[in-house]
Amino acid sequence: MKLVRYGKPGKEKPGLIDAAGKLRDLSKVVADIGPDELSPRGLARLAKLKTDKLALVRGKPRMGVPFSGATKFVAIGLNYADHAAETGNALPKEPIVFHKTLSCMQGANDDIMLPKNSVKTDWEVELGIVIGTRARYVTKKAALSHVAGYVLVNDVSEREFQLERGGTWDKGKGFDTFGPVGPWLLTADEVKNPQNLDIWLDVNGEKRQRGNTKTMIFDCATLVSYVSALFTLNPGDIITTGTPPGVGSGMKPTPQFLKPGDSLALGIEGLGEQRAKVLRFKL
Repeated sequence: MKLVRYGKPGKEKPGLIDAAGKLRDLSKVVADIGPDELSPRGLARLAKLKTDKLALVRGKPRMGVPFSGATKFVAIGLNYADHAAETGNALPKEPIVFHKTLSCMQGANDDIMLPKNSVKTDWEVELGIVIGTRARYVTKKAALSHVAGYVLVNDVSEREFQLERGGTWDKGKGFDTFGPVGPWLLTADEVKNPQNLDIWLDVNGEKRQRGNTKTMIFDCATLVSYVSALFTLNPGDIITTGTPPGVGSGMKPTPQFLKPGDSLALGIEGLGEQRAKVLRFKL
């Protein structure tokens, strides 16, 4: 299933994308796409629905974050071998874990705002893992059974704040609008192999990132298991799993960063596409 939440910010309704690519309303079936709906029982209930009986949604409404109820937005750094190479870093021996703020999460096509005094805002297309069953000290073998589904994420990053101002990476990762998610959550049963998905990103129509999740250093099962030993993962929590090569900070001979008026297009096989405009910071 492709589960969505659509409508104005803060007033999103639950929905799904049917086999014909049409948006169907779920608001008479469930109140939201939250932890209960992401559970095995909740997903099984939704899977039994006759989608052609659900009301069609007219027009092209805004797509919000396709699930609610997250308590953590966990992120993994330098998790693609080819991306580590472009940045000149050695392959990590263990996953690099940091956090993005929950308040940075936004819909797939919402505008991205450059923070005040930003000079090095960068793009990172990533595969996101959404938890459906509480995970604590789970084994690698059992890890993916705790996953409700997968989403497209842009881990927008301000490199000067992240790398040049001391302290943790979190400083450059959690600004408002720095976590576009969606447009939909594809349930895990429809992802045969999360380690073989093509992934891409363009800036102003020019190719930037091209990769495949098979070059991850730590695969999805390893990440869920590893992170669950650091803190409990609750239904609705998300882990974004790192980015392939082609980020602005890795461009040679001169790094390139986002500026007002730029446009971003990105996607992952089966998980849809995002298209966003870059704007100056505004309150």
